[in-house]
Amino acid sequence: MREALGVRLRGFRKDAGFSSGRAFAAATGWQESKVSRIENGRQNASEDDIRVWCGLTGHETEADDLIATLRHIDELWMEWRRMLESGAERRQKKSLPLYRKTKVFRIWDPNVVWGTIQTSAYAENIFQQVSAFHETPADTEAAVARRLDRQQYLYEGNRIFNVLLGEQALYSNHGGSEVMRAQLDRLMAVMALPRLSLGIVPRTAPLALWIGHAFSMFDDRLVMIETYSAEISVTQPREIELYHKAFGLHRQSAVYGQAARDLILTAIEHFERMGRESRG
Repeated sequence: MREALGVRLRGFRKDAGFSSGRAFAAATGWQESKVSRIENGRQNASEDDIRVWCGLTGHETEADDLIATLRHIDELWMEWRRMLESGAERRQKKSLPLYRKTKVFRIWDPNVVWGTIQTSAYAENIFQQVSAFHETPADTEAAVARRLDRQQYLYEGNRIFNVLLGEQALYSNHGGSEVMRAQLDRLMAVMALPRLSLGIVPRTAPLALWIGHAFSMFDDRLVMIETYSAEISVTQPREIELYHKAFGLHRQSAVYGQAARDLILTAIEHFERMGRESRG
């Protein structure tokens, strides 16, 4: 996140006609090394630095947004190893109040079935992978239980769940053919829920936007992104608007209803064949 802030400030500098960090440093009275460290994410800018930078480059109106980002850099980026140091259950439990408060969910995952509609066996395989990858305590049973606690919100209140999966998510093999068949059956079942909309983006669909990364959007106030190293919480309004736009563009490529069911049924047939072949 600090690197992203630096890239944005560098863009401001160049747009304003300062072709080098040296020229910008001369205009601000700073050391050239300070400009370089800020732009490359090796040094935190102060709030005063942001105001000077935006004022000098003609971006005064963006100063408040950037300062809000600055204040939340540590909060926005949470390393998985630190978060999972006592196991995955604590992180799963932490999400429950957020789910309770959210009215509209927008979920995009091109490769994996969204956690709240996972079966216990599928979730178990995911958490085993997480524990092995990050070399953190394996509290798999407790983590799965907390993840399944989220499912109550599918049935309570007036929440709306807009879920988009890439077709690849139907084939990413977590747990083997039997686990995958049960997970795909679960997808067929949740499609009947009145407040859940499940769309599938076919592998051959013309795309309105590149596939990108998975994200979960909670109302219009928070977007959560998971990378291999960290969980990122996006709260800046302009960035949230971009994710809202991205979700809408992915939705243009999705199929729903019977067309989505046909894709799921084809995936089920794939794993049934795989199961027969492994037994035969």
